[in-house]
Amino acid sequence: MKKEDKSTIIKEIESTLGQYAHFYLTDIGGLNAEQTSELRRTCFNQKIKLLVVKNTLLRKALENSENDFSQLYDILKGETSLMLSDTGNAPAKLIKDFSKKNKAKKPVLKAAYVEESFYIGEGMLEELVHIKSKNELIGDIIGLLQSPAKNVVSALQSGGTTIHGVLKTLGER
Repeated sequence: MKKEDKSTIIKEIESTLGQYAHFYLTDIGGLNAEQTSELRRTCFNQKIKLLVVKNTLLRKALENSENDFSQLYDILKGETSLMLSDTGNAPAKLIKDFSKKNKAKKPVLKAAYVEESFYIGEGMLEELVHIKSKNELIGDIIGLLQSPAKNVVSALQSGGTTIHGVLKTLGER
C-alpha cells in the first residue's frame, strides 16, 4: 500500500471517529461469511457502524486525535474491528446477543471508549451493557427532582378534600 493511500485511510478513520461519541474495539475473526454478513446487517439496523481496520492505521488515527487514547495502543493486536455508535451501550448489547448465537463466540470485546471513559478487556462487557447514557441519567435526575414536588402537590390536593369533609361534618353538627 502506498504512503498516500495510507494517509488517506488514516484521515478517513480520524473523521469517522470524530463523528461518533463512542467506539468499541472488537475481534470478529473466525466468523464465516454468512455470520459476518448477519453481523453487518444487525449493526446497520441498530445504527452501529462496523469497520474492519488495520491496527497500525487505527493507532496512527488515534495518535492524531486530540484525545489521549494511549491506553488502547496495547490492545491493537490481532484482528481488530471498530464498532461506532452514538448510544454508549448499543454495541455492548449487540456483542452480547450476537456472541451467544454463534459457536465462535464472536465478536469479542477488546476495549471500548464510552462516555469519555476506557473499558479494557472482555470482562467489562456486562458493565457496558448496563451503562446509562447521558440523556438517561439526566432523565433519572429530573424524575427524582420532580418526585417530592409531586408528593407535596398530591398531599395538598387530597388534604383539601379531607379538610373540607371535616368542616362540613362540623358545620352540620
